[in-house]
Amino acid sequence: MRYCLLVLLLTMGFAGTAQVKKTTAPKAKVPLPKSSAGKGGHQIDITLTPLKNCKIYLGSYLGSGKALVDSAMLDANSKGVFKGPNKFTGGVYFIVSPQLTIQFELLMDDVQQFSIVADTTRKDSPLITGSKENDIFKQYTQFSAEKGAELQRLEEAFKKATNPTDSLNLLTAINSADKALQDYRADIMKNQSGSLLAMLFNTMKRPSAPAIPVVNGKADSTYPFRYVKEHFWDDVLFNDDRLLRTPFFDRKLDDYFKYYVSPEADSIIEEVKYMLLFARTGKEIYPYLLTKFTNKYMTPEFMGQDKVFVYIFENFYAKGDTTLLAPASRKTVRDRAYSLMANQLGQPAPILELTDTLGRAASLYNTKGAFTLVVFWDPNCGHCKEEIPRIDSFYRAKWKAEGLALYGVNIYENEIPAWKKFIQEKKLEGWTHAYQTREAKEADARANRANYRQLYDIYKTPTLYLLDKDKRILAKQLSLEQFDDLINLKLKQSH
Repeated sequence: MRYCLLVLLLTMGFAGTAQVKKTTAPKAKVPLPKSSAGKGGHQIDITLTPLKNCKIYLGSYLGSGKALVDSAMLDANSKGVFKGPNKFTGGVYFIVSPQLTIQFELLMDDVQQFSIVADTTRKDSPLITGSKENDIFKQYTQFSAEKGAELQRLEEAFKKATNPTDSLNLLTAINSADKALQDYRADIMKNQSGSLLAMLFNTMKRPSAPAIPVVNGKADSTYPFRYVKEHFWDDVLFNDDRLLRTPFFDRKLDDYFKYYVSPEADSIIEEVKYMLLFARTGKEIYPYLLTKFTNKYMTPEFMGQDKVFVYIFENFYAKGDTTLLAPASRKTVRDRAYSLMANQLGQPAPILELTDTLGRAASLYNTKGAFTLVVFWDPNCGHCKEEIPRIDSFYRAKWKAEGLALYGVNIYENEIPAWKKFIQEKKLEGWTHAYQTREAKEADARANRANYRQLYDIYKTPTLYLLDKDKRILAKQLSLEQFDDLINLKLKQSH
């Protein structure tokens, strides 16, 4: 039932045994401001029995994680105060024990002068005075707890019912109780639209798919999907920093890209562009989203999605947003972008003018074939020692007859003897074997030219690229089986 999710997220679902843990640093790190809600300060008096003479913490959700934002020292009477000159960004916050265990949640709106009386043995009933938002929250949680208990009883009875009439009556009662919860939330969103709780409900709600309509006698089976996608973010403002301080915005965002956005890079770019431009006036949400999308598409799950990262770099970082980054992250983002710009799918492969095993010129663009598989490898790499013979087996068994040419590159100019020995021992015949001499490498450096490692984004071995007859990039970093499937598909398309 939907009420279960709501109770889980907005009452005690994240409390109790939940703990605030240290998280690993992201690939690109943007420091968030400690407070973005403005001046005015906060003062939250707290009595938390039976804890005494110890430090407790105030924490908040922060995207997909949690963060501690303040601390207070409890005296011998279990009293303390969270106090500071700046207001916190609104959202869902929680009190944390000295053992970093979440005790209970509370809402933080613009009024940050209130008091809390609570007991660690009764985490479900903190008394919060002086906060209208938490009054609304308390009323809602009481109502949802009552309806939740009622729904649980009805569902248990429904499972045990054997009489069709009883089952129908119980199902009607279940739907009625569930509707009462939905109506309660809808009433808050309508009549208290400016409240923090209304914002939370708007953020977590997901549209229900409508029935398939029949237009001119034909069913439109795609309409429910389109409807849900078009209304997925109704009433959610991407520049609202409070989104970041909820436990469900980041999850909803991930689900949207997973289930409602095509994995094709251009479709993702349209969504990312809209969200980032909308979020740009947000002090916390904008750098968070920029970092999230940067890390996700810098090393994407699917081939070709690194185009999204290149788009982000060219349209945001290259236009000044690198000032948001720490120096180390700025270099990471810049270097990665320059490494990916030259090897996007559909682009001509970067020029390779190298030297073969006999010291002769070996140009990639002089290698003829319906396809070319470019293989960057290291003769001392354990994985290469396994994969290179497998590549040769595919070549001998199928690819040679299908017009594929192999262009293998030894990435270490000081490993020439080991490279030649491996080629000879494994009988890697029919390949173009090449490497860059030390002199050519030094000439690139003197001329300030990008080297081929950067142009082909070689950060591991083996690194593979499949090119068409015109040396345009068809695919990269796939398994050999996936390369084989793609070659077969292209051959079928050409016939």
